[in-house]
Amino acid sequence: MTQRHAIERVLIPTDGSEGALSGARRGIDLARAATAEIHVLSVVDTRETGVLRTRFDEEGAEPQTLLEADAEAAVEAVVDVADRTDATLDVTTAVERGAPHETIAEYASAHDIDVVAMGTKGRAGLERVLLGSVTERVLRTVDMPVLAVPPGTDSLAPDGQPYENILLPTDGSEGAAVAVDWGISLADSFDAMVHTLFSVDTSRIPATPTPSDVLTDLEQTGEQALDEVRTRATDDGVSVTGLVASGPPTRVIMQYVDDNDIDLVVMGTHGRSGLPRHVLGSVAENVVRNADVPVLCVPMVDDA
Repeated sequence: MTQRHAIERVLIPTDGSEGALSGARRGIDLARAATAEIHVLSVVDTRETGVLRTRFDEEGAEPQTLLEADAEAAVEAVVDVADRTDATLDVTTAVERGAPHETIAEYASAHDIDVVAMGTKGRAGLERVLLGSVTERVLRTVDMPVLAVPPGTDSLAPDGQPYENILLPTDGSEGAAVAVDWGISLADSFDAMVHTLFSVDTSRIPATPTPSDVLTDLEQTGEQALDEVRTRATDDGVSVTGLVASGPPTRVIMQYVDDNDIDLVVMGTHGRSGLPRHVLGSVAENVVRNADVPVLCVPMVDDA
């Protein structure tokens, strides 16, 4: 059976932008499905006061005061969305000061957060730190999954379910297996179908006298990895389909998303490459940067 990952607390960082609200809506969906608490956090970046001095001088207020007012407004906007979505949701709010990605990581650790949900695009202009860049830094530093949500992905499916088709890319590694557990758990919660995908990157096959043997071995490895996902999903009563495809992993994943109406990708932040935990795997990073659907990035923590 799949290892169940209880989601009791969801953290939603916000900077008040439309991109942040997209992340918030998906975080609220997740909290509703899991009956989890919601924590809404806005970080006052104290490094902005000098950059934005002109604006504040014109408005006749102290920089810190207006930054905190912006942060409070950003938090309240998310609270309003949560209330309109489900008035029974348990919502905690916070405004803190510091470097955004560091403060988010510290808050997540201090409050036993299970999942961080945030947009991949944030405020532009005024040289403010983009939420997107903060998201990438958070992905590299926190010990819990991060739901990275691109703009324009907050509309529900016709039946009101945010996720109907969940893609679980796998390379058969331990890191991928941890992500598969999360993906199957979410598919069960949302009554969604699991799609699992293994990419045979032919560009990396060495030019040996027997390249076909190498390709066959990789395809067999792929089928074994898919069989493992199929078994886990079936044991949990989750519908599943799988495919071994050929090509660079990022391109294969993106094409599969487009061709199969995928609305959520769940993947490990590193797999067979053996990258340290604080480094985001190149495939996951490229998918987060280019996908037009939410991506749940699952780190393989030290005690996984």
